Amino acid sequence: MVRQITRHMNDDHAEDCAAICRALGGRPGAHAARMTGLDADGIDFVALMDPAGEPPGDEGQEGGSGAGSGGAGREVPVRIPWSRRLTERAQVRHEVVRMAAEARAALGPAARAGH
Repeated sequence: MVRQITRHMNDDHAEDCAAICRALGGRPGAHAARMTGLDADGIDFVALMDPAGEPPGDEGQEGGSGAGSGGAGREVPVRIPWSRRLTERAQVRHEVVRMAAEARAALGPAARAGH
């Protein structure tokens, strides 16, 4: 189930992944993101950071430059908790849709522009 959801999010909702990381994950400098997993308590992403969009000294949790990034930024893990502990698969879709809508509302036109 996790693999199917992850593939769907990364293939069909890449912009939403980045918007969620920017608005809800505390990574306003994320210009791209991919979902890496989820569990009953939250959702995990790796955000690709815009080097100009991060404050100095913000090294992330386990950052470092992404392999082959060519100076385009570094990858940082992002963990975002669900609004409640999930117990059923259908709840995952509801929570992700809620997060995406909340992120788009918080970012406004920037959610569609990539920043």
